[in-house]
Amino acid sequence: MQPMSKTLILLGTILIIMGLVLWLVGPRVDWFGRLPGDVRIDKPEFKFFAPFTTMLLLSVLLSLVLWLVRRFFE
Repeated sequence: MQPMSKTLILLGTILIIMGLVLWLVGPRVDWFGRLPGDVRIDKPEFKFFAPFTTMLLLSVLLSLVLWLVRRFFE
């Protein structure tokens, strides 16, 4: 259970840091979620939002961060 507990602590720390960054920098990144490729449909009775490009960007960034963490902490 030792490696699992270290991984959970590390992931929790990363989530806390990401939350703090979004809380502090959130108003300055109003473009986030409005990238080209993000689908937004606003009609009077219907709203739909699918942030495809934003999800792809977050996936790449999170993969890079986790790769760096594994490379330097294992």
